[in-house]
Amino acid sequence: METSPSKIPVGISSCLLGHSVRYDGDHTKNDNILQHLQTHFDFKPFCPEVESGMSIPRPPIQLRHTPQGIRCVRVENPSIDVTDQLQSSAEQQSWLEEICGFILKKNSPSCGIDCVKVYRNNDFERTGSGIFAQYLKKRYPTLPLEEEDRLCDPQLRENFIQRVTVLHRWKQLCRSEITVNQLQVPFATQIDRHEP
Repeated sequence: METSPSKIPVGISSCLLGHSVRYDGDHTKNDNILQHLQTHFDFKPFCPEVESGMSIPRPPIQLRHTPQGIRCVRVENPSIDVTDQLQSSAEQQSWLEEICGFILKKNSPSCGIDCVKVYRNNDFERTGSGIFAQYLKKRYPTLPLEEEDRLCDPQLRENFIQRVTVLHRWKQLCRSEITVNQLQVPFATQIDRHEP
């Protein structure tokens, strides 16, 4: 994926940008994200379900307790397990090495960071994490992650911008010859305050 030289590359669930990639063929465009963040970030849209080969529209999936642990399966036919399919697709996304943050769709069995429904028979508990989100947390532990609803909070949004900016600056330093002087300058002084 190409990156704008003036903006920081940040991944985002495609549906949040208005791409019609959800299981029902719809989207969940988030105007708040576009209003406050698109001037700072070069968004890299990604839908782990579609990229793994699932159709639009498609049968919905959910996290479910199974004898093999928590797995991602089809709602109407839990015998169809798509966990490995999603994980394999995530592992093939080499462009993830270049991004400095990711904005994810909450409650999604593929993208939700926390509190995703995990079913046991007909009951559920909100203790899960989406398959793609799990991969990001494990493979890129320093990558700033946020769900779209939290970014409606100005303080949380500013915090996310700062964390993304710090990681971006660190990656830039790692690509060049780092000097003692560069390391002595506090990161905080190198971050532009994007919002009041």
